[in-house]
Amino acid sequence: MFGILSAGIAPGLALISYFYLRDQYSQEPVANVFKMFLFGAILTFPIMFMQYVIDAENMIVNLYFRSFISAAFLEEFFKWFILFLTVYPHADFDEPYDGIVYGASLSLGFATVENILYLLGNGVEFAMGRALLPVSSHALFGVLMGYYLGKAKFNIAGSPVKWICLSFFIPFILHGFYDSILVGKSWIYYIIPFMLFLWYFGLKKAKQAHVLSKRHFQNKSEDKTAAF
Repeated sequence: MFGILSAGIAPGLALISYFYLRDQYSQEPVANVFKMFLFGAILTFPIMFMQYVIDAENMIVNLYFRSFISAAFLEEFFKWFILFLTVYPHADFDEPYDGIVYGASLSLGFATVENILYLLGNGVEFAMGRALLPVSSHALFGVLMGYYLGKAKFNIAGSPVKWICLSFFIPFILHGFYDSILVGKSWIYYIIPFMLFLWYFGLKKAKQAHVLSKRHFQNKSEDKTAAF
């Protein structure tokens, strides 16, 4: 049991630490980050219940359509809703990169509980594959969600409504494609290039968020100087 719990928690903890420590300007309170992780963990259970009902009642027959609705839409919508409701208006969300920290934390809370439950049911031998695929993909969906919420929060290069919409739709679409690949017979040939693209895209947005945060603090410093 201890081995399964360790294997289930370790990937999420490592990824949270990675994105948290990359915050170069004003790191978020650890309590806030942990709170978002807990929200994501708790969110796992109602979502899994809804997914169980959809499967048990055979509401969606087509596997690819189910990938987009039962998995991608339910998971990404509720994660987005919590971020938008609790984090977006929060005073500690004070730079663009913060969206990435909170988005990744929430997503990894969800992914960690999901991972532990899977390993309990199927065995610790799946731990490596789970770390490389579901856990890391959830982290990157959270990164992208947080990146666009950060652009909306700080009115960067466009309407906030546009960025808020993208903060949901981009993770939703990518998550749908991810699950659609996994239900196919030859999934192994497609999931590797997809994950490489997802990592490239997610890390690129994290890097861009750093640039936006740097510019944000420079502008604040210039405003203070001008005030004197």
